[in-house]
Amino acid sequence: MTQQRVHNSPGLRAWLGLAVILGPVLLVSMDGSILFLAMPRMSQALSPTADQALWILDVYGFAVGSLLIAFGSIGDRYGRLKLLMIGATVFGAGSAGAAFAPSPELLVAFRALMGVAGATLLPSALAVLSELFPDSRRRARAIGIFAAAFAAGFAVGPIVGGTLLERFWWGSVFLINLPVIVVFLLFAPVLLREVRATRPGRIDSLSVATSAGGLLLTIYGLKHMAADGASVLSAVTALLGVVLLTWFALRQRHLEHPLIDFSLFRDRVFTIAIITGLLPLAAWSAAAYLAGVYLQSVLSLSVLHAALLALPGAVVLTVSCIVTPAVVDRIGKRAALIICHFSIAAGLVLLLPTTTTGGIGWYIASTAIAGVGYGISFSVVADTAVGAVPTERAGSAGAIAETSNEIGNALGIAILGSLAVLIFRLQGPDLAPTLDETLQLPDLAPAAVQEAKGAFVTGLHAAAVVAGVLHAVLGTVALRWLPKPVPGEPTTDRVESKA
Repeated sequence: MTQQRVHNSPGLRAWLGLAVILGPVLLVSMDGSILFLAMPRMSQALSPTADQALWILDVYGFAVGSLLIAFGSIGDRYGRLKLLMIGATVFGAGSAGAAFAPSPELLVAFRALMGVAGATLLPSALAVLSELFPDSRRRARAIGIFAAAFAAGFAVGPIVGGTLLERFWWGSVFLINLPVIVVFLLFAPVLLREVRATRPGRIDSLSVATSAGGLLLTIYGLKHMAADGASVLSAVTALLGVVLLTWFALRQRHLEHPLIDFSLFRDRVFTIAIITGLLPLAAWSAAAYLAGVYLQSVLSLSVLHAALLALPGAVVLTVSCIVTPAVVDRIGKRAALIICHFSIAAGLVLLLPTTTTGGIGWYIASTAIAGVGYGISFSVVADTAVGAVPTERAGSAGAIAETSNEIGNALGIAILGSLAVLIFRLQGPDLAPTLDETLQLPDLAPAAVQEAKGAFVTGLHAAAVVAGVLHAVLGTVALRWLPKPVPGEPTTDRVESKA
């Protein structure tokens, strides 16, 4: 009787369906960042090596990003709702396994399983959401709420993790997923309907394998070079990964249904939009992770105190994401993208005055100013990418935009995190590969403690400088490449490329 009443009220059913969908969406984005403040506590419990710690953080993002487009095609063929249900179940199982993992290796494996499941949830959730709201105006509002929830998940992940760790053991950051998954599995069959594409394309398994394998091998080699120094094995592994990625890119040019349509990158506006999806998340994830270690292990703050200090930046990011569409109506997407990159660059620069004895104010100012740019990037990237290409290619453009977000989140930890690890290894006391491992050594001399903390702060500064310079460069490129709006035309019109 309840099911019949819900289906007889399309408006109520749609909004209740949206509420149910937002649960998995929040989890997928939140689990990309929830470990940033949890890593010091987790390191004490499991004692991972430097590269294991980085894999625990970013194997999830790589699994999501490398499989996102593939699972979009699978959902088109076999049904989006069916894939959502399977993905949510596996995500819950992976969360439970991660919570009770007895070793770093098993935790990496369960995080990878969560990432595979997460890749099934995002594209399917968006497709089912579109079915719930056939009216274009309501659908636009719903997608705006969807985007804001996704952004909020990334922003509040460290805060939720820190709050849980203040009262519970480290596994609680994974167990919090289970109630949300249970609610979704109970109500999704009642509120949501199955969605399939009328003419789904064939899934190229070799493309899925080469893209995922190439990405993982490349990053694996880079991580080992940063943590342990250059070796033949790490260099060959990274080179093999690059070869696989190159082969993947060349293969897509000859497929009828490519996983990624690289010809879209001939459009300058599309290219800048996709890089804007990738680079800000790379900067944000690296800064959030390294700052979490800085606050707890360098400044010796409690995990709850560190979580509360992250709150202003999270609020700015979320509010910025919500208000950006209205701001874009006034200033246009070109101006919004330029502001995005220069505000992130300015925020990252504010991390440079931090020291081993203080820097809380600089950290808060950094997250607040950069949060404006992060919020803009979340809000306008997909719309700008889709608007830059013909309508018949909008689906491919949207999938690439989503993928750039997830890959960016993982690359930030992998590349910038590895840079910080490398600098710590070169300038630290050479007693252990990471700051947390060094501080756990018995009978550590005060001079060694100070040297280790100083080396970590130098690594944090280096990562901030590299990310800040990249954003300043991209902001300059956007300033020169993106066409200025024609006088008299609405600022929300589609941005046309000069290419």
